[in-house]
Amino acid sequence: MDRYTELRSYVLIATRGSFAAAALVDGVTPVIMGRRLTSLEQRLGVKLIHRSTRGLTLTELGEAYLEQAKVLLRSFDEIDASISENRSAVRGHLMITAPAGFGRRHVAPHAPEFQARFPDLKLSLDLTDNVIDLVREGYDMSIRIGEVLDPNYVAVTLAANRRVVCGAPSYFAAHGIPRTLDDLARHNCLAFNLQGGQHRGWTFQKDGRQVAVKVAGNLYCNDGELLFDWAKRGLGICWRSVWEIQSELLSGELTTVLDEFALPSYDIQGVYPQQHYLPAKVRFFMAFLKEVYNRPGYWVRS
Repeated sequence: MDRYTELRSYVLIATRGSFAAAALVDGVTPVIMGRRLTSLEQRLGVKLIHRSTRGLTLTELGEAYLEQAKVLLRSFDEIDASISENRSAVRGHLMITAPAGFGRRHVAPHAPEFQARFPDLKLSLDLTDNVIDLVREGYDMSIRIGEVLDPNYVAVTLAANRRVVCGAPSYFAAHGIPRTLDDLARHNCLAFNLQGGQHRGWTFQKDGRQVAVKVAGNLYCNDGELLFDWAKRGLGICWRSVWEIQSELLSGELTTVLDEFALPSYDIQGVYPQQHYLPAKVRFFMAFLKEVYNRPGYWVRS
């Protein structure tokens, strides 16, 4: 077995926390992942991971080896990227994480077309609303919505987007239209629960600065699609990205309010760790998404 496979398998097992989870990413069986770890430990002559019925635990040597292994894998990617300037050279495994709702609607549907262009490249998507540490978890890149503040990452805008307050005409006919941010206190705001990431409030721009407005309502959940559905049914108002509601805005099923307070930029970003060379697989995937998102009428049809 080659050392690269052993090394990569070890990082997957250590970061994913189980043979099954690592095997799912690599497209093999948990037994094969276990054999790779055993082979690596035998070659090194040390124990890297303790196995028990309660799960996997890294040894002290295993923790140290993990950090060095990540550095080596990134170096391999950088070496490949330095010479991979054409499509025929793009191969390997591209691991991407994206927000669940956006990923289902605007990333996953395009994966087959991208893979068809690069048949030697394997693609893995992890759709989650949790913010993932790309380096620690072993991802190549992520799709994120809004500003990226971590200086250890590079963010590339893939498409423009805003976040707006919207509701059904029937709701506004019954409850009136909010004209100021203070008016939100008198409306039924459909928001994520505390685990959903909006516990700090809805964010707006007022007098040249960002402000967070606490909102309240009688319906909460951690599923953006459900909040979206409730708003379309006239049960309240919600704070949504334009990429999600474009079709409903054009049809009149939803309408926006407080537009003058909307953040000017809540863009869709391709994010990857700072590194000397950008891997070709990441570069081509971001270029592909930009192409898709800029196709005439794309956001209208979505």
